[in-house]
Parts: sequence; C-alpha cells; structure tokens
Amino acid sequence: MLDFRIETFLEVCRSMNFTKAAKKLNLTQPAVSQHIHWLEEAYGVRLFSYQGKKMSLTPAGELLKNSAATMTHDISLLREKMQESVQKKRELKIGLTLTIAEFEVPGSIAKYLLQEENCSMFLSVGNTRELLKELEEGTIDFALVEGNFPRDIYHCQSYGAERYIAVCGAGDPLARGSHTIDELTGRRLITREAGSGTRNILERYLEMKSLEVTNFSALVEAGSIGLIKRLVEYGCGITFLYQTAVKRELEEGRLCEIQMDDMNITHDFTFIWREGSIFHEDYQKIYQMLEDSRGKSAASLMQQAGTRSMEERL
Repeated sequence: MLDFRIETFLEVCRSMNFTKAAKKLNLTQPAVSQHIHWLEEAYGVRLFSYQGKKMSLTPAGELLKNSAATMTHDISLLREKMQESVQKKRELKIGLTLTIAEFEVPGSIAKYLLQEENCSMFLSVGNTRELLKELEEGTIDFALVEGNFPRDIYHCQSYGAERYIAVCGAGDPLARGSHTIDELTGRRLITREAGSGTRNILERYLEMKSLEVTNFSALVEAGSIGLIKRLVEYGCGITFLYQTAVKRELEEGRLCEIQMDDMNITHDFTFIWREGSIFHEDYQKIYQMLEDSRGKSAASLMQQAGTRSMEERL
C-alpha cells in the first residue's frame, strides 16, 4: 500500500485546496499541511507553488503526482488480479470514446469475449477529457481515444488512422464541387461537445485557419453521433466527423462528403495506459489481440461463436 501521506497529496492535487482535501479525507487542515510538509522534507523539493492565493504544482510535484497515480492504480489492479487468481475470473476496465465505441471496436471486443469466456468487462464511454480523468483516478485500466493527451504521462500505441471529413445532407449544394473552410462558416455547425476527440480535431484545424466554432453562422452541440447525423441528413446544418462514423450513410447516399480544398486530416485512434505501469505487458497483449481482430465482420464472429458452441456440445 502507498504511504498515507501520498494519498493526502493526491487528494490535494485533485482539489488544489487544503481545506477541501481535509474535508474529503476527514482530517484537520493542519494534519494535511503536515503530510505535505513531510513529503517535501523527505524528497527535498517543493511540491506546490503559490501566486497570490492560486495554488499550483511545481514540476517536481507534477512528477510525484503522475508516478503516485500510476502506483495507486497498479496497487488497486494488483488486488483485483490476486482475487481473480483465486476465483479464476478476469475483469477489464476499458475506456472508449464515442466514435470508437460505436464504429470501431465492437467486433474486436466481441472476438476477445468469445475467446475469454470468464472475462468480465466494464466499458466506459465518454469524451477524451472524461476518459483521461478516469485513467488518472484509476476507474479504468486503459483507453482507446481519438483526441489529444499528454504523451509524457501515457504509453501509447496506434490503433489505426481514420480520415476526418466535412459532411452535409444529400441535397445540400455543398455536396457538389470543391469548397474552402471560409465558405462553410456561413452555415450552421452541428458538432460534438467540447472535450470530445472529434471536437478537439476540428478546433485544432480551425485554429490553424484563425477561426473558431463560433465563426459559423450558428452552433448546435450534441453528445450523440447518431443525433448529429440525423440533423445533418434533415438539412439542419453541416458537421465534421470521422469517415468510419458515416460510412453507411455515405454508401446509402443519405449523407455526402464535402470536398475540401484546404482540409486533409487523418488522425490516429490511440490505445493508452499509464506510463510506467507494472501491467505494461498485460496491456500490450490485450492491445495486440484487439488490433489483430480489427475488421472482422459480424458474420465471421457469429460463425466462430457457432463453431465453438458445436465443439463444446461434442
């Protein structure tokens, strides 16, 4: 187990307030101050700096925070694995961004579950910002994300790259010819919420063009990709999504890609976990299994399941 003063330190990092941390830990504020002072004496560095009343981590504090968060998660996971060794069961806690959860990994996860009959899964679906918070708190073991993340904190492996495109309804004049981003700003933008990977890619692209989402004539935010696609299909506006998310609608002619003169974006879907985790090899094996099963059709997975059932009956 980690030293109890490390737990105090991590709680102070979450709230950046000694009083709030003391209340959460059911300690007195002087006790919290003593714990932090002890750590600073033990490591010979300042962990927090102050500018007026604003409190922030020093570089040494950031390093301790990231290392301690990884150790806290690993200790919790180690406890679970020890229980699993007795019960002969396995549990995985995976974070997935919405696009990946809906359009990329169902087949891969299905294959894994078919092979690992005693495996339980907790699948957390959220935007990149939410999943990074869950990784930091140890709620999930690893995540598949489409947005940006601090690469000095997380080990990462590419899970494939997807085109990021502009999309309009089938009857929209933008479906014909080629266009620039300046032409598109005269339209209503329908997009994911702030913090989502899909939205982050758009904001970074617009920033390079000295634009923001507020430069569009109007803005609609929605946490559902399905809802966004339907609104665009009804002619309510345009959107920007990964091609995999609109593959079926493009093939059926219900949506159209807007050909852009000044946008050519391909972005990685990335498998991440805490850098320095003692379970690195385990995560690597799971990543490889999910990667190997990419592109498996539902029919092949069902056939595999049927074959296994037949073998079990025999």
